[in-house]
Amino acid sequence: MFVPKRTKYRKMQKGRSLTRSFENRGTVLEYGTVGLKATEVSRITSRQIEAARRVLLRYIQKGGKIWIRVFPDKPVSKKPPEVRMGMGKGDVDHYVFQIKPGRIIYEISGIPTNKAVEALKQASYKLPFKTKIIIKENSSASMN
Repeated sequence: MFVPKRTKYRKMQKGRSLTRSFENRGTVLEYGTVGLKATEVSRITSRQIEAARRVLLRYIQKGGKIWIRVFPDKPVSKKPPEVRMGMGKGDVDHYVFQIKPGRIIYEISGIPTNKAVEALKQASYKLPFKTKIIIKENSSASMN
């Protein structure tokens, strides 16, 4: 599970909805040849990142390399069930990363493009938002 080692503040406010914003950083393939890009706004938990990573590992086995381009650093608090209103904010339950459209989540290299596309397609089923698979232009292999 991905959890920050230290944070400046234990709890964080939820913040505004990111419905009309697009990502400025992390929108281009930097390391791999094939990547998974988000197309809608959402929050991804550390458990979802790990579930998709396991699917990718199953597909690439020992041939390729995976880069995870997101890290859940925003704490989400939750109160226990059947607790009355008031009495302060709940304890930190899990960590999330806020996804904006255009953000690359995973990158793969070192395996054939068609196998990488299939792996990313299977990994996208584990994520709670719509994604698309992008391929670096200068790679010689095509999606077909």
